[in-house]
Amino acid sequence: MRETSNPVLRNLPKGQGGYATFGTGVAGAATQQVHQRDAQPYLDQRSDTRPLTIDDVVTKTGMTLGLVTIFAVISYLLVDTNVALASPLALIGGLGGLALVMIASFGRKQDNPAIVLSYAALEGLFVGSISFIFANFMVSGVSAGTLISQAVLGTIGVFFGMLVVYKTGAIRVTPKFTRMVVASLFGVLFLALGNFVLALFGVNGGEGLGLRAGGPVAIIFSLVCIGIAAFSFLIDFDAADQAIRAGAPAKAAWGIALGLTVTLVWLYIEILRLLSYFNRN
Repeated sequence: MRETSNPVLRNLPKGQGGYATFGTGVAGAATQQVHQRDAQPYLDQRSDTRPLTIDDVVTKTGMTLGLVTIFAVISYLLVDTNVALASPLALIGGLGGLALVMIASFGRKQDNPAIVLSYAALEGLFVGSISFIFANFMVSGVSAGTLISQAVLGTIGVFFGMLVVYKTGAIRVTPKFTRMVVASLFGVLFLALGNFVLALFGVNGGEGLGLRAGGPVAIIFSLVCIGIAAFSFLIDFDAADQAIRAGAPAKAAWGIALGLTVTLVWLYIEILRLLSYFNRN
């Protein structure tokens, strides 16, 4: 299985077999043979589990996103009642969610439903509180509901747009393509961290490199992040597709759901941030 840019999906379990998948045609033809050595640990479990199917992926992803949505609404309403809760909820949700992603990724526990659903709850707290901040404190001339709805629709549009691109094989997920996306991810991460550190030390009036200041540089940076997130979906779809084709255990659906949710949340935040730039106070 090709390496994915999403660390959560990088350690998906492998197996053998062939089942309904995300894509066919050119994208499907790009699937590589899974080695017996990689599959063996999971082949031994075949008497106790069934192979992964697309229905498993859709169901688990829907459950995860549903929980994110529920907790996001709860968080938003709590902050609306008491604005002082905005920062604590954002920090608890953001840092807690990041910690669980790290545990899932590097502890090879991405198929643990408790970790995935706990991440969804924490990320929901973060999404709801940060959405309130962007939509109520950083914009003018547009209602919070309108701004958030635009961000949600934009996120859904990009997701399904890239799914169509993947299914039609308009862009092939090759090792070279994957390396380019991964390099871009590390690049924007390095720039974002550098911008944060410089801002902490008051460089450029506390704006650092200006990547989040709302000006032309910030708009370009957000557009780049949105583009990378969109292309990351192609690699994530391909990793999930290959897991299904390889007959990975059904529990692998939780890892795929977690990986897709991580990318979706990142995409939503970047779109919301970009929209806030165009509606600044």
